[in-house]
Amino acid sequence: MKENIEDYFSKLTEVLGKIDIELISEAMEAILAAYEREATIYIFGNGGSAATASHFVCDFNKGICVNLDKKFNMICLNDSVSMITAIANDLSYEDIFCSQLDNKLNRDDLLIAISGSGNSKNIIKAVNYAKTVDCKVIGLTGYDGGELKKLADYHMDVGVDDMQITEDIHMVFDHMMYRVFTDYLNDRKAAN
Repeated sequence: MKENIEDYFSKLTEVLGKIDIELISEAMEAILAAYEREATIYIFGNGGSAATASHFVCDFNKGICVNLDKKFNMICLNDSVSMITAIANDLSYEDIFCSQLDNKLNRDDLLIAISGSGNSKNIIKAVNYAKTVDCKVIGLTGYDGGELKKLADYHMDVGVDDMQITEDIHMVFDHMMYRVFTDYLNDRKAAN
């Protein structure tokens, strides 16, 4: 097992070293701008990416903002089992995210879509809906980024053909942003 453990961590380290910091910074600037204009930030994913989306909401709404007067307004579209199952049952699983955004999402909001493959049909349908209201989209992807990478305005792409490494790094993105935004916003508060 030791060799397999070393191989896994070696691959993870290699992929982290290839992350495009400029693209990550651009996505973070979009998140900060949404925070500044008090926009709603919608985040969502399937499976492990759903858990990541929920974790983002906890870290942004509570963690980063614990000592701030102004809070992030991040909503996870996959957190309500009753909503998701009602939409999937009455409409289709493909509609579980898009239906929640219908007549609610506006151009000043921000969408964060998480899909390892970048091709999840329910994710793509929600992103296409966002485009109809001119709402900006951040895509968190792996592999070649799929359709989501083509549609997203900002990219937090991992670029590895490995779902576990992709999901690991998506969580690294969350915790890195937690640290960077917490330091930045608290330093700014202290300076005022």
